[in-house]
Amino acid sequence: MGVILYIEDNPDNLLLVRRAIEARGHAFHAAMTGEAGLQAADQLRPNLILLDINLPDIDGYEVARRLKGHEQLRGVPIIAVTANALKGDAEKALAAGCDQYMSKPINLRELWSRLTALIPAN
Repeated sequence: MGVILYIEDNPDNLLLVRRAIEARGHAFHAAMTGEAGLQAADQLRPNLILLDINLPDIDGYEVARRLKGHEQLRGVPIIAVTANALKGDAEKALAAGCDQYMSKPINLRELWSRLTALIPAN
């Protein structure tokens, strides 16, 4: 199964996604700031990163740019997960380096579909 890193500052969102991901047999790791997320990604080399855009230190757009600029992390898929659902927000996330965009509240069926497509079964 895969290793998934969720960079998110909201404990309720972390708990919901943790339960869902672990129920499917994936390893779940969390970081609550952009800087902590960058460090965790470098150490873990996850199969997938879920990335909140509104973080308390650096925004998710900058986190995505830094992740994609890191040679060993460049190929890791990033899904932007955000409450920002205005016109242009998805395009801004994709332009920053995110591979996909999901709006909050998180639809678990949609999350499963994306995880299945992005993390090959072993």
